[in-house]
Amino acid sequence: MSSLTRRRRWLTICAITASAALVSLPAGAAPGRDGTPFGARALARLAAERTHSAGGDTHKVKAADEDDGNEADEIAEGADQYAEARTSPGIVAPGAYGAAWNSLGDLSGTGGRWHHVTGLPYDSDDPRYRDIDSNSSGGAGRVTGRMAAMAADDDGYVYAGSAGGGVWRSRTGGGHWQPISDRLSSQSTGALALDGAGRLWLGTGEATTNADAYLGSGVYVLSRPHDGTFSGRSRVGGDELESTTIHELRFGGGKVWAATSEGVWSHSTKRLTGPWKLEFAPNPDYLPGGSQAKDPSAAYKNIANDIAVDPKDPAKVVLAVGWRSGDDYNGFYTKVNGAWTRITSGLGDLPADPDDVGNVTFARSADGSRYYAIDQSPEQLNTNPDSGLEGIYVSKSGSPTGPWTKIADYKGLAADGSALTTSGYMPGVQAWYNQFLTVDPSDPEHVYAGLEEVYETKDGGTSWSTVGPYWNFGFSCWSIDPAEQTGDCHQTTHSDQHGVAIGRRHGRSYVYVGNDGGVYRRPVHGSQDSSGHATDWTSLNDGTIDTLQYYSVGIGRDLTHGGVSVTGGLQDNGQSVLRGDDKVMGSNFGGDGGDTLTDPADGCDIAEEYVYLAVQVTQNCAVNDGGWTTDPSKVTSYNVAPADNATGEARFIAPLAADQKNSATWIAGGRHVWVQTHGYAIRSGSEWTSVHDFGAGRTATAVAASGGKVYAAWCGPCNNQGFARGIAVGNADGTGWHDIALPGGGADGTVPNRYLSGFAVDPKNADHVYLAVNGFSRHWTEGPGAGVGHVFESRDGGTTWKDISANLPDVPTNSAVVTPNGGLAVATDLGVVYRAPGRTTWQRVGRLPAVAVLQLKLSPDGGTLYAATHGRGIYTFEVRDCG
Repeated sequence: MSSLTRRRRWLTICAITASAALVSLPAGAAPGRDGTPFGARALARLAAERTHSAGGDTHKVKAADEDDGNEADEIAEGADQYAEARTSPGIVAPGAYGAAWNSLGDLSGTGGRWHHVTGLPYDSDDPRYRDIDSNSSGGAGRVTGRMAAMAADDDGYVYAGSAGGGVWRSRTGGGHWQPISDRLSSQSTGALALDGAGRLWLGTGEATTNADAYLGSGVYVLSRPHDGTFSGRSRVGGDELESTTIHELRFGGGKVWAATSEGVWSHSTKRLTGPWKLEFAPNPDYLPGGSQAKDPSAAYKNIANDIAVDPKDPAKVVLAVGWRSGDDYNGFYTKVNGAWTRITSGLGDLPADPDDVGNVTFARSADGSRYYAIDQSPEQLNTNPDSGLEGIYVSKSGSPTGPWTKIADYKGLAADGSALTTSGYMPGVQAWYNQFLTVDPSDPEHVYAGLEEVYETKDGGTSWSTVGPYWNFGFSCWSIDPAEQTGDCHQTTHSDQHGVAIGRRHGRSYVYVGNDGGVYRRPVHGSQDSSGHATDWTSLNDGTIDTLQYYSVGIGRDLTHGGVSVTGGLQDNGQSVLRGDDKVMGSNFGGDGGDTLTDPADGCDIAEEYVYLAVQVTQNCAVNDGGWTTDPSKVTSYNVAPADNATGEARFIAPLAADQKNSATWIAGGRHVWVQTHGYAIRSGSEWTSVHDFGAGRTATAVAASGGKVYAAWCGPCNNQGFARGIAVGNADGTGWHDIALPGGGADGTVPNRYLSGFAVDPKNADHVYLAVNGFSRHWTEGPGAGVGHVFESRDGGTTWKDISANLPDVPTNSAVVTPNGGLAVATDLGVVYRAPGRTTWQRVGRLPAVAVLQLKLSPDGGTLYAATHGRGIYTFEVRDCG
């Protein structure tokens, strides 16, 4: 394949992210009208030909190197898998994360405190790592984790709400950020809005319906956003909106309206006490407490996306309601004679057919003369491989009831300077995930729209410019060889747009956009080149804001600069590398970063998983030598994926581990357990050997090895349609493999029938092993065999297990590590807990915000614990401080 094609194979349109308060969708996909699963239409390069059974488990995926699919299926698959780890075998009741957070607060604490490692700029264009498999020179510049919502005022204050790392404030028009929501039990942002009194409203629970979005704990208001911080006391109303996601907050008629995953609610903006009022839920029986609340499709049945309030008559409101992949209740609703009624005609070009109404965003001009809307179509999503976008519309009457006129579709946007077309995509390919819309307060015909890219019209939609193209790859200004690059490629934004705001600083207006790479700014009336691309974007990800969403972390000695090299795989931000003397992190691999292996003896020996076990290895940190060649003898990184990557028989984030006693022996898990013994000198996927086959329909969820003894956990089916799990044990040389009997399937004292997420092997005794179990215990989970407990211990090589959860909060656990003193540290969705040697109870390790910790690793000398959080970067804790 060509070098550019090989590069693109590692670039993702998006992937997935987080904080704490429950996954919004049940595991697996809700059944569609034809009995097939709901979900995004075939969108992944790596999953282009995925076919699902009715249960959503059996599938076939085209080989990654064929590189001819697009990404939405990949995103949807990743979403299902992240969710199913926390929900299968059943449906999790609302309030589970809130109860766990309270229980965590009741634990005694260890000494010591966490130290922030990644609180410095992260340059995705770092020229040191402009390897053929990196994203360097794509134009996104400095990045951080996904931003779900933005707000800005006219005094230079900017507010950024992240997917899993809380809300941040800048007093300088962007930059020098401060976290302002760390005291809340949910760090997942759904919506931010400033009201007419200057108060900042926060709706928790990200509503992008992606893999790692978490439910929230309600709506909060900050009366003094310039200098205050959110607290539990600032919550509006009661607990009515706990365990929901909130897509938008809108104001009108003395009310704040909330579009949530459980219908549309309202509350007085003057009196903030008292309960929220449920204005409309199309299927109330599926709400918590209803007769159908335990139905597997309940979470899909009352999704509201936005609210449009008529500026001339605030009593006239239009609701955009419906699940992105379609349902009979989808559509636009308004009140007729006191009852909410679906609008079936009179909207003009804006569709009334439920099949054409999915995720919708409204925007109103400041003078009330215009309303605009973006509509994602379930019909397009399910039938059109090019785009899910139905269109962008304007109501020139200023009324949300129209009539509406279509002013853009995906073909027109593609012709207006889009970079997607150079990469085989079309605008709106992920319109169910990527949307924003705003109107210039000083000009009702000046509009910014966000999908995968940022678009601008200055004439009410007659013409459009792609002011924030997806990347610079494919443009004539770009070349993989710096000697041939013309040098006139301008910085663009990161891809996948979610939030937007317009504010002023020092008398000048700026537009702020939030996306999968953080926050970017340009003047509202900015400059463009001849292709319509903006020439004046500025990244505001200055390192003071760290919302990076890590799946993994790796640590090794930095033999060149001293200290250690820290690396990790990220949601849609590749692989970060922080050398011993770095002031700026770089990115040596692009796309999504999955699991990571780093040689403790040499931190530039790195193996990074993309997705589905697409493993890439480097022995020089992928530092480019200036050759820009695909010559196998000169490249700086190598594709060494085991065969399960090509057949699609591995999970989205698949497990990868090195033997504790021999770092040259690696274990990888898909349908098979794979072993290779060449360490970082591996150069081909053919060097892996299958030592065990779990069987068709099963895939590894965790692997670990010590002294040649291997533990491997699997699931299959992995969602709540017949969920099953198990453990196999054997040797790295292929001998002695056998399945472990896990009797009881959830009876007290036995390993629950839930997702098995991690092993920790005692380095002194390979038969002594700990098991981390994800999901919630049966108190919260409606499903067969959910069982109780989250941490289990075996002293006989996995033959028998004992529940050692004791006072551990009932919260999903993700990984564990045995500390040098014999203690046990466990990563959970709400932080890290520790059990000291000889003790039976657990302590809270330091104090982190309510953020998911997905992986723990020890430093090469064993003295420092590294925590990869999915929303607040990487932190360290000194093991001696654990006690």
